[in-house]
Amino acid sequence: METTRQAKISRLIQKELSEIFRRQTAKTHGVLVSVSNVKVSPDLSTAKAYLSIFPSEKAPEVMENINRSAKTIRYELAQIVKSQLRKTPELAFYLDDSLDYIESIDRILAEDASKRQHNTEEELPE
Repeated sequence: METTRQAKISRLIQKELSEIFRRQTAKTHGVLVSVSNVKVSPDLSTAKAYLSIFPSEKAPEVMENINRSAKTIRYELAQIVKSQLRKTPELAFYLDDSLDYIESIDRILAEDASKRQHNTEEELPE
C-alpha cells in the first residue's frame, strides 16, 4: 500500500522527469519518451520510472542511453526538486511496453474480425 507521501513524491518525480525527457528528446527528432509511471520505495531511497518510447523500434537504443546517463538525469532532477525533497531517490528506468502489448492485441482482434467477415461472405448464397 502506497502512502500519501510516496504518492506525492511519485507524482512530483514523474512530472519533472517528463519535463527533463521532453527537453532532451526535442534534440532527437522523431523519438518521444514519456514517463508512464513512477513507484517510490517506502523509505523514499529508490524510484522506479517506467518509460514509454515511440517509435518502439528505437526503444532498446534509447533505454541504453538513458541508463547510461542515469546519474546525470538524477542530478538534473535533484536541481529541480531540491526545495521539495531533502534527498533525491536513486533512479531505475524500465521500459513500459504495455502500449505495444495493447497494440498487438488490437491487431490480432482486427485480423480475427476480418477473417470472420470474409468467412460469412463466402457462406452467403448468390
